[in-house]
Amino acid sequence: MMKVLVVTRDKALSPNSVDKDRAIVMAAAQLLSDDITVVDENDIPDAPCCQLCLSMARLQPNLRKLQLLAAQGITIINSPESVSACRRSWIEQVMKDAGVPVPPAEGPDGYWIKRGDMAAQDKTDVRFCPDKESLDHAEADFKSRGITDYTISAHVKGDLVKWYAVEGGFFRYYYPADDGVSKFGDEERNGAACHYPFSAQALQQAAHTAAAKVGISVYGGDAIVRADGTFCIIDFNDWPSFSRCRDAAAQAIAALALKIAAARS
Repeated sequence: MMKVLVVTRDKALSPNSVDKDRAIVMAAAQLLSDDITVVDENDIPDAPCCQLCLSMARLQPNLRKLQLLAAQGITIINSPESVSACRRSWIEQVMKDAGVPVPPAEGPDGYWIKRGDMAAQDKTDVRFCPDKESLDHAEADFKSRGITDYTISAHVKGDLVKWYAVEGGFFRYYYPADDGVSKFGDEERNGAACHYPFSAQALQQAAHTAAAKVGISVYGGDAIVRADGTFCIIDFNDWPSFSRCRDAAAQAIAALALKIAAARS
């Protein structure tokens, strides 16, 4: 039987989502094996007895440790290199360079400033600024907290769409305004969803393009769909909680893990 190591995410990097994040990685692991070892990302063993690791780790020291495990021949999903490449400031540039639609730098409806070196840990790491003056204050506050890696983009009006994907074709999207589920409440900034018609296939392809550029296998994010049907991706994350489609996503992740492990055996 395949032995599986599950690496759960540091709680500070799962704000308001600790249970949801753990639920998806465990659901996928349980489809793969009855022999599962679960550790926090800060407690990764040096030489685990396993063939496969399902990891939600994000902290750089822990990703470097996972790289050593990969060098031992352990299959790791998501790969530590791909997770490193998903830090906000890097993945935004990757998307721009690849022609993936992203928000403009300037606009008449305010700005978003977001921590760029790692995922947001609380509301203060992602802020809406209605004008340049408040943006200047937010920048100064970031710098006072030692955050010098951040991104700034214009606010885009339209429907907020949250999407989830797994390499191999799995893709789902939902409107947070419809179910009221929110991490920090920022979704309310775009108001009730109008459900503007748009090409889900084009959104899936755009997300896939970004994922392929960094080599990520399990990923998700947010997009804004404008009234004219155009969209832009405003957030791209490694291994989200898939809470709206957990069972189907777990099946897709497990199938992908088996495929990758078989190809490497």
